[in-house]
Amino acid sequence: MNVSVITLVQDDDAHRQGERCVDSVRRHHTAGDLSPFLTPAVTPEEVDFWMYEKKLHWTYPWDKPTLDIKSGLNLHPYTTASPVKRVACFLSHYSEWEQCYVDQEPRIVMEQDALLTKKIDLSILENSKFQIIGLNDPRGATRKSAVFHQKVEEAKEKGYNVIRTPKVDNENVPQGIAGNSAYYITPEGAQKMIELVKEYGAWPNDAIMCRQLFPKLGVTTTYYTRVQGTASTTTL
Repeated sequence: MNVSVITLVQDDDAHRQGERCVDSVRRHHTAGDLSPFLTPAVTPEEVDFWMYEKKLHWTYPWDKPTLDIKSGLNLHPYTTASPVKRVACFLSHYSEWEQCYVDQEPRIVMEQDALLTKKIDLSILENSKFQIIGLNDPRGATRKSAVFHQKVEEAKEKGYNVIRTPKVDNENVPQGIAGNSAYYITPEGAQKMIELVKEYGAWPNDAIMCRQLFPKLGVTTTYYTRVQGTASTTTL
């Protein structure tokens, strides 16, 4: 199975992070098991071209909270010094969804600041009813991470290997996987994500990939990845 590590390859620090991510996968899996590789992230300079080329429109608010009438979700602006970097991050993930759908093969998508910490039980992913499955430790990687972690731990104690993404806030607030930096995705899941973008517009990838719009969004109760703890490239 391919493991695509989205990386700002032009940036030396980011490139080193991506290589550490690739190395972490190789330490725990053989080449015939998982095949990790760096995928160049979309850069801010490329955003206008790719938004036009893919016929996408950004509809997520930048300045003030907005009720999205179509979805019924309250959309809160993200803290970011450079909005175009947020759009570039979305496009990097969107391109992964397109490639997964074209290949018709499941894949694992990771961002450069993720690290694999143990061997993944691939049978759990492949035999799951969920079409996208988060792999990341939520602690320090997502909002309300303590609540997220507690709900995952409770499910694990009951013997579950994968559960639907936990509800950690009001139902009208988009809630997805921890950090959106490491997940397994099937071709069916990729197709659904592309359809969501066509229907609701382009949003930050961790907002459009939420439990409310994507019911088959799950998380593993064993954490297989964590973040490296480096500064986010979308908030700088």
